[in-house]
Amino acid sequence: MTIEQEPTVDIPTLDVDPFSAEILTQPYDFHEQLREIGPVVHLPRYGVYAMGRYDDVHSSLVNWESFVSSRGAGLSDFKREKPWRAPSLLLESDPPIHTAARTVMSGVVSVRTVRQLRAGFESEADALVDSLIERGTIDAVTDLAEVFPLKVFPDAMGLPAEGRENLLPYGALAFNAFGPHNALLEAALASAAPVQEWILASCQRDALSSDGFGAQIWAAADRGEITIEQAPLLVRSLLSAGVDTTVYGIANSLFALATNPAQWTALHDNPAGAKFAFDEALRFESPVQTFFRTTPKPVNVAGSSIPEDSKVLLFLGAANRDPRKWGPTADQFDIARRGGGHVAFGMGVHQCVGQPIARMEAEVILTALARKVRRIELVSEPRAKLNNTLKGWASIPVALVPR
Repeated sequence: MTIEQEPTVDIPTLDVDPFSAEILTQPYDFHEQLREIGPVVHLPRYGVYAMGRYDDVHSSLVNWESFVSSRGAGLSDFKREKPWRAPSLLLESDPPIHTAARTVMSGVVSVRTVRQLRAGFESEADALVDSLIERGTIDAVTDLAEVFPLKVFPDAMGLPAEGRENLLPYGALAFNAFGPHNALLEAALASAAPVQEWILASCQRDALSSDGFGAQIWAAADRGEITIEQAPLLVRSLLSAGVDTTVYGIANSLFALATNPAQWTALHDNPAGAKFAFDEALRFESPVQTFFRTTPKPVNVAGSSIPEDSKVLLFLGAANRDPRKWGPTADQFDIARRGGGHVAFGMGVHQCVGQPIARMEAEVILTALARKVRRIELVSEPRAKLNNTLKGWASIPVALVPR
């Protein structure tokens, strides 16, 4: 635990914009600068404090009482500003409200329920990979990383087939909204405005099948475990966070494997290692790069005193490459590394409740690829997808060389 009371040291200032296109595209030089300048850094551009070292980020995520989520997991402070939508019961609340919501969600997306879905997900993965191998050259993002989660996860939720294309623009809006009101958020608002009504309608009981995650959430409301008003908010939480992060995670994994041929060979030789490859990809290039917290009281972190009512920007991506935690090879992608302990899914009471299904989705699609594809080769320059919170790719053109 790095949160201490004494002594207090001056907090250094770093006058950069972490939401600039340059840093969002390639954040790692900035991350190193952030980690090396101090445990806590002031970013005057937005009047916030920031952390990038693993121990400090981890401790702040765990200490929800000193670093609250209920005032917003983004730059906006809900104590001072009206949220753009009803706050998420999972990401933007604290105990005891958060506890009830998370208890319900942990029962819905449990190890048991995910295990029951596995055979169906594996069948879908095999069919998709076979069709992509026939094509030979594909886009690993639009033909694979987006297609697979947009099929299997909405099926598990119980969503109707029509309208699922709305999930990605809505997710882009939700994650861009955690950052400043910049050009990225403006573009996301323009793209997602027509789909917000569809999202709202899709969270209602009558829009969902009787055997999916959505119906289970509504059943919890019927039992009194959550209120009727909270049920659609929890469905929305899964819809907005359960697709984009998995899409980004799978795409980032494929990029890392395509650009590190020896690592793909190792996975091809041992497809059972797919879950470890995914964990290493999450550490190496975390889909969720940042989240904010707010200090309801003064907090001392490693000798640095953060004032009351301060927004604190936690750089999960920087923590996941901190050499203090991961050693001198922190910037290398190595699927033999056991990356357990990374903070790509968060940590503590706000750790991603949907990670069992995200892990299973990634594992089955990477396993199918590893069994059937001898090499993945880039055929042209990938194109980054900029987002105020997420890091990933808009396009990764690759050739799939079969066994």
